[in-house]
Amino acid sequence: MRPRDIVYPVTFLIVIIVMWGIYTNPPYIHQRARVIQQHIFGSQRATVVTAAVPEISHPKCSLSKNCPIDHFAFQIRSGAATVVGPKICFDGNIVMSGVMNNVGPGLNLVLVNGENGKIEKFDYFDMYSGESKAILDFLKMIKPGMIVLVASFDDAATKMTDEIRNIFAGLGSSSINDVKFRDSWVFAGGAGTEQKSPFEKLAANDQKTNVYGNWPEMVEIAGCFPRKI
Repeated sequence: MRPRDIVYPVTFLIVIIVMWGIYTNPPYIHQRARVIQQHIFGSQRATVVTAAVPEISHPKCSLSKNCPIDHFAFQIRSGAATVVGPKICFDGNIVMSGVMNNVGPGLNLVLVNGENGKIEKFDYFDMYSGESKAILDFLKMIKPGMIVLVASFDDAATKMTDEIRNIFAGLGSSSINDVKFRDSWVFAGGAGTEQKSPFEKLAANDQKTNVYGNWPEMVEIAGCFPRKI
């Protein structure tokens, strides 16, 4: 018998055995395939890099854009006649509003720590039938560096004394001496500064221009108040 007559049957038998091994032991083949792949392409695995999706920051207190990092967002609305109460929002939080049932006729005030934005105190004072001493005691608690937010509701002037007006003037108000019976007035100022605040609005009670009968229109201010450092 010639050698090639022996080689062909042996080769055919080996092929059959290998194919049988592949059929009966696929995990082994997969493992060998991975070994070959690592040998050819290297053992370093590809690193999938996912880009961080930036968190969308919405402007606070309904502003049209975000405030700088060293400022606080705020919004103040006066009341409308005796029907709709005022609203005071600071740094994204509504502090006083008719919905929260913590506002009242007269002056609604919020005191804020000018460094960290913490609400220190808030209250409302009846300026028609209340006592002037109550709001004076409150105003005398204001310390340098505090931010003061004010919104009128109904009448803010009947019990307003010269002493009260002088305190608001010292906080930066330019219109406090013009606030009269049933005027609408909003103001944001700061203690310990000699500058006049740009955040103030006044609507006079005038029968010719009043929107709500014996009351003028509601007024509003909003913006970014500088942090006190």
